[in-house]
Amino acid sequence: MRAVRFRHAGGPETLAVEELPDPVAGPGEVLIDVTAAGLNRADALQRRGRYNLPPGASDIFGMEVSGTVAQLGPGTGGFTIGDKVVALLASGGYATKVAVPAGQVLPAPQATGLLEAGGIPEVAATLVANICMLGQFRPGETVLIHGATGGIGTFGIQLIKALGGRVAVTASTPEKLDTARQLGADILINYREQDFGEILEAAGGADIVLDTVAGPYLPANLRALAPFGRIITIGRQGGAEGTLDFAALMKKKATITGTLLRDRPAGQKAEIMHETHTTVWPLLEAGAIRTPTDRVFGLSDVAAAHEYFEAGGHIGKILLDCRT
Repeated sequence: MRAVRFRHAGGPETLAVEELPDPVAGPGEVLIDVTAAGLNRADALQRRGRYNLPPGASDIFGMEVSGTVAQLGPGTGGFTIGDKVVALLASGGYATKVAVPAGQVLPAPQATGLLEAGGIPEVAATLVANICMLGQFRPGETVLIHGATGGIGTFGIQLIKALGGRVAVTASTPEKLDTARQLGADILINYREQDFGEILEAAGGADIVLDTVAGPYLPANLRALAPFGRIITIGRQGGAEGTLDFAALMKKKATITGTLLRDRPAGQKAEIMHETHTTVWPLLEAGAIRTPTDRVFGLSDVAAAHEYFEAGGHIGKILLDCRT
């Protein structure tokens, strides 16, 4: 098979497509002929040497794919050869084939093309795990999402609105905010010109802040919270350290949680994927959520894809077409 690894930590130019032995489906695994792999920020961090892979994970890049079932390992049920599927991975998605625990594989949504479906598993599972399961979201609540137009933002706006919530977003340009408005966002904040903490406080506060920045955003995130609100940190783009006002935290009876999806045990991922299938798939099939794809690159153009991703101008997902 063909797969992407890197020669050493560094820029996009360090990525290379290599010929490697084909994987085989082990017990309880599904072997997938990959159609598409989605790009995620963790891929860029891994390439720079700033993301430790979970124990036992392949050094092949990629955390989500779409494709067709090519082989079933011993003891694997629920799928047949040729089924169209999507999968959540610890790694291994930037390849023409990948073996995945069956619990992390779902039928591809029928309302979405198989290529575009490659950008669904990671964002959908991240949102369900953190907003619905950990955050205990309830209809009528307000959710603040930092980064309105990436994969998490574009999918999250639609998911929260479909579940009966109010959505506030931050972005860097009027154009990005207009995209967020078209997707259904209620409160639009240009973080370069406006204080999102002040705006959310005046609007009654956010019940959940889905935080991808951490570090310097901590004081404003806390100010933005409604009483009994929850800050759920899933990224640290702004830095790993911040200043916390414990008096403000206690006054708001707030909760701050840090979490990752990638390094969870297979059993937990299977539970999250089951909940994702139950919550998200009916909304996809009903057309309540669409999956914007910004651009598709060939597998051999992976360096250009990473360069484009890090430029930060994309709306929705960037995909790799992994078909040979």
